[in-house]
Amino acid sequence: MTQEEILSRLLSDISNEYDKTVGSFFYDVEKPVSEELEAVYEKVTDILKNGFAKTAEGKYLDNKVLEQGITRKPATSSTVTVKISGTQNSGISIGDKVASDELVFTVIENATLNENGTAYVLASCDTTGSIGNIPIGAINKFPVTLPGLVAVTNEEAATGGYDEETDDELRERYFEKVYLPATSGSKHHYVAWAKEVSGVGDAKCIPLWNGNGTVKVIIINKDKGAADTDLIDEVASHIEDNRPIGASVTVESAIPLPINISVSPVLASGVTEETAIEQISKTVSAFLQKSAFSSTYISFAQIGGCILNCDGITDYTNLTINGGTENIEVSETSVPVLGGVTIV
Repeated sequence: MTQEEILSRLLSDISNEYDKTVGSFFYDVEKPVSEELEAVYEKVTDILKNGFAKTAEGKYLDNKVLEQGITRKPATSSTVTVKISGTQNSGISIGDKVASDELVFTVIENATLNENGTAYVLASCDTTGSIGNIPIGAINKFPVTLPGLVAVTNEEAATGGYDEETDDELRERYFEKVYLPATSGSKHHYVAWAKEVSGVGDAKCIPLWNGNGTVKVIIINKDKGAADTDLIDEVASHIEDNRPIGASVTVESAIPLPINISVSPVLASGVTEETAIEQISKTVSAFLQKSAFSSTYISFAQIGGCILNCDGITDYTNLTINGGTENIEVSETSVPVLGGVTIV
């Protein structure tokens, strides 16, 4: 209820024989009360909202889902192997720092530079989250000078950095546990165990995939793409700690299914082909992420709809997906990912 509504109600309880206009005694007395009551109404509304999992946010949602034994998945740090060059026999110690232009990484293993003056060590990003998944060559300096070390680089991209679980993602896991029968050893239980691991975006379970007593769990990462080896191993270890005795469990990543798009878009004035490709890639990628593990095919018509939803594209012709004009089937073990966008 707004301040104006509250003030109107308060003044309506006072006899009309008294002056209640702006600046009058009764108006000036009731106005501060209405302001305070508006704040109270807002607080009461927030309390009510945060008492239910469907509408709770932040720490209140954390408290609500904890009733079902669920905790928010924290952000994780990316890791990467870095190549360090310098004087032969110079040492690198756990805790030494290397950095990109924006991020600092901490070395997490000891090493000594070989006869060629090089060594490879694993480093972990000091900043958690996906921001740490930097590209090849981004690490290029030492924040603090280290004796005998002159150069550093990463010959591979950093991986394994995942953002903290969002409210919507946490809420989804909560309702899955409440509504799905995740009894001990059921397929829903294996899915729940897999999704408890930071970095897992979704999971499937195939019971008896290789005979009695066998279970296969297929996972994708938080970006709805293929999971890397570290994430697979972490999920396998977590399930191993929780599964019933006797089950033989295999954890695998979903196989990426590239979706290649070719199209002739009709562009609005001033829109370049490069901008169109960027817009199509962004829109289609979002659609594919939403479809991951939830659809058995990629709709040709919906891809067309994605293109029409792009800013600066008014129409299109000659659309093909993976060279054809039919829906693309997605197997149980696959996850669709954008392969490329070509304008013809």
